[in-house]
Amino acid sequence: MCLSKCPDRFATYTEMQLQHKLSKSYWDYYRQFCKPGFNNPDKPVSQVLRDEDCPSMIVPSRPFLQRCLPDFITLNGTVTVANRTSFKDALEMAHSVTELQHAAKGITGLVDTRELGMKIVEDYAKSWPWILIGLLVSLAVSLLFILLLRFTAGTLLWATIITVILLLAYGMWYCSMVLSQLRHTAGSEVAIVEVGLHTDLHIYLQLTQTWIILLVSLGLAEASILLMLIFLRRRVRVAIALLREASKAIGYIMSTLFFPVVTFLLVTVCISYWAVTAVYLASSGQAIYKVMSPDVSCPYANSTCNPETFNRSNISQSALCQASQCLFAFYGGETSYHRHLFLLQLYNLLIFLWLLNFSLALEQCTLAGTFASYYWARRKPQDIPACPLFSSFSRAIRYHTGSLAFGALILSVAQLVRIILEYLENKLKGIDNSLSRFIMHCLKCCFWCLEKVIRYMNRNAYIMVAIYGKNFCSSAREAFFLLMRNVVRVAVLDRVTDFLLFLGKVLIAGGVGVVAFFFFTRKIPVIQEEEPNLNYYWVPLLTVVMGAYLIAHGFFSVYAMCVDTLFLCFCDDLERHDGSSEKPFLMSPELHRILGKSSQSR
Repeated sequence: MCLSKCPDRFATYTEMQLQHKLSKSYWDYYRQFCKPGFNNPDKPVSQVLRDEDCPSMIVPSRPFLQRCLPDFITLNGTVTVANRTSFKDALEMAHSVTELQHAAKGITGLVDTRELGMKIVEDYAKSWPWILIGLLVSLAVSLLFILLLRFTAGTLLWATIITVILLLAYGMWYCSMVLSQLRHTAGSEVAIVEVGLHTDLHIYLQLTQTWIILLVSLGLAEASILLMLIFLRRRVRVAIALLREASKAIGYIMSTLFFPVVTFLLVTVCISYWAVTAVYLASSGQAIYKVMSPDVSCPYANSTCNPETFNRSNISQSALCQASQCLFAFYGGETSYHRHLFLLQLYNLLIFLWLLNFSLALEQCTLAGTFASYYWARRKPQDIPACPLFSSFSRAIRYHTGSLAFGALILSVAQLVRIILEYLENKLKGIDNSLSRFIMHCLKCCFWCLEKVIRYMNRNAYIMVAIYGKNFCSSAREAFFLLMRNVVRVAVLDRVTDFLLFLGKVLIAGGVGVVAFFFFTRKIPVIQEEEPNLNYYWVPLLTVVMGAYLIAHGFFSVYAMCVDTLFLCFCDDLERHDGSSEKPFLMSPELHRILGKSSQSR
C-alpha cells in the first residue's frame, strides 16, 4: 500500500478495537494503513484478516527506498522495536523482534538487488552504442590479426608472446608500486573477506590484499610463459609452423572464418527451444490452492481448496477455521503427468545437450572436411575443389548425420550425469557426512575427466569421419591409434598450439579492454564530452571485454580446428607415404622440413 508516512507507534488491530470504544482518534490513526474506503472498526478481526482490509499490526518504521521498514534500536546489546523485544499480533500469537529483523533484511536485500539491477539497466541504456562500437572494433582487430597471420605468422606470434610477457611484467611493476604506496595508508590492511561484497570496485583497490593477489597471479602467469619458452622452444617452433600452414589454408578458404556464425544461429535456436519447452513444462500444471489457518487446531489446514467458493464453503464457517484463507501454494497436480514433470525436465535437458553438441559437431566436421581438402590437394591452390566449405557441409549433412548424432549423444549423457551430480550435491549440502561428500567429489572428478576425454576423442573422430567417410566408431578407433602412435608429438604440440592461440585471444580482448577502461573512466581528454555518465563503469567494460574475447574465440576456434586437421593429416600422410616418386608426401615442404626434423630428433 502507498502511505503518506510510515507508522510511528506499535499497535495491533485488537488493541485498536478496544481503544476505539474510548476514543475515535485511535481508529483515525490506524485506518490510514487500511484499504482505501474501509471504515468499519467493529468488523471482527478474523473477517478483516480474511478480506485483507487492514494489517494485523503496525510497528514503528522508517522510510527506506520508498518502503517502510521496522525501526530497530539496539539497547544494551538487545535489538528492540518501540522498546519491545516481543509482541503479540491480532490473533494473540507471540512473535519476537528477531522475526521482524529477518523479514526486514530480506526486504532490504530484495530492494538493494532491484536498485542494482535498475542501475545496471540504466548503464546499458546509456552506453549501448559505445559497447557496440567496442565489439565492432574487436571484430576488426580479430580480422586484422588473422590477415597478418596469413603473411607474417611467425613474426606476429613471436611479437604476441613478447608483448604478453612485457604486459605481465608491467602489471607486476605497477602492482608493486601501488603496494609500496598502500603500506603507508591507514585501513589498507583490512582483509577482503571483512569488507564483503560491494558494487564500487574502488573499495577493493584500496586494500593491500587485492594487489598482492594480482601480483602473485601475474607472477605465476609470467613464470609459466618463460618456463614454456625455455624448455619447449622446439615445440613452440613446430606449433608456429603449423599455425603458419593453417594461415595459408584459411587464406585460400576465407569463408571458413564466418562459419561460426552459422553455428551461433543453430545454438541460439537450441537454447530457445530448450527455454520455451522448460517454461512450458514448469507452467503446465494447474494452480493449487491450500487452506492456510493461523489456528493449528483447524482440521482443514493445508488441504486443497477453491478460492472462488471458499467464502461460501463449510471451511470458512467452521468455528476452528474462522481466520483461515484459501491461498495459492504452487503449480502442479495429482496426475501421473504432474508427478513425472521432473523426469520430463531431465529429458528436455538431455535433448538440449544433444542438439547443442550436434551443432558443434557439425561445425567441426564441416571445417575438418574443408581443411582436409586443402591438405590432400597435390597442387595448392589449383587442386583445391571449388566451394570446399559448402561441399564439406553438404557431405556432413547427407552422409555423416548419424555419426555426428551418435558422438554428440555420448558426450551429452556424460554432461547430463555431471549436472545430476551437481544437483544431488546441492540437495545434500545440509547433510554432515564426510563419506558421502568424498564419494560425491570422486564421482564429479571422474565424470569431469570422462567428459574431457570424450570431447577430445569426438573432435578427432569427426576429423577422420570428414576425411575418410567411415562411421563414428571406426573413425574414433583409427583416430585413437593414430594419436597413440604419435603420442609424444601430440602431448606437447597440441597444448602449445592452444596456448599460442589463447595468447592471441587475450591480447585482443586485453587491448580492447584497456582502451574501453580509459574511455569509460573518462581518462581520454579528446572525447570526454562524448563519454556517458555511468553508475558503474565496470558494466559496459566487462561487456566489451567478454564480447571481444568471444569474438576472438570464434575466429581462433577455426584456426584450432585447422591445426588439428592438418596435424592428423600430417601423421596419416607420414604413415601412408614414404616420400618417393610413387608415394610422395602431400604436405608442404616447410611443414615436412620442421615436423620431419622434429620426428627424426626423437
